Amino acid sequence: MKMQMTGLTALVTGSTKGIGKAIALELASEGVNVIINGRGKVDVDTVIAEIQTKFPTTNPQSAVYDLSQEKEINQLMEKFPQVDLLINSLGIFKPTDYYEINDEEWLRFFKMNVLISNTLAKQYLPHMLKLNFGRIVFIASEEALMPSGEMAHYSMTKTMQLSLAKTLAIQTKGTQVTVNTVLPGPTLTEGVSGMLEGFYGKENISFEEQERRFMAEHRSASLIQRFIPAEELGRLVTFVCSPLASSFSGSVIRADGGMVPTIF
Repeated sequence: MKMQMTGLTALVTGSTKGIGKAIALELASEGVNVIINGRGKVDVDTVIAEIQTKFPTTNPQSAVYDLSQEKEINQLMEKFPQVDLLINSLGIFKPTDYYEINDEEWLRFFKMNVLISNTLAKQYLPHMLKLNFGRIVFIASEEALMPSGEMAHYSMTKTMQLSLAKTLAIQTKGTQVTVNTVLPGPTLTEGVSGMLEGFYGKENISFEEQERRFMAEHRSASLIQRFIPAEELGRLVTFVCSPLASSFSGSVIRADGGMVPTIF
């Protein structure tokens, strides 16, 4: 399916790895000029080179900025004052006992997972409204609706994203600008691979066994009982960002593997 996106510009935060990278690659496959963001120049350059090789008609651009630093996020917005698509995929997570999360960690998660996205939305939404076209997508998690109890600070921020996205969507009423949240279930990324290593690394078992045990022990509500490939989420987010998805607005679009119960 051609998504009618050739020539659009997208900022994908946290796009050197995981879901963010998968989104960036899929957008580029549809002719979108993607701004690749990460803290490390080598990582950013590697993704840009991959896009240039696979999709040479596009113009990927570098955004080597640590968005948790006010000076650097301001530099990014100065360098790229306008975008057609904003995908807020930057985020952090860490399984932590609730009683071990101090106030500094609560604030760090709030800043990384919520405030950065809000700052960027404030920058880019007005221009989208002026042009009467644009897309903002937040990458949340099933933890937003169904906290596992393993990382309360992460779950809290993902619930906040749902509320923020809905508030922003209200600002777009009657326009061709949309704001949505995509809610993935457990997804196979570099970060998740590291988490599995922390859980099972000393047991010398295969990835397949790690996956089976993690699902049985920590995500038993999953109907698919496996991790979701990041590439699937890249395709979903690309569709949501396209002109073909204009009826999605203020929505929570679930790709959670059936984890969150449906209430009819």
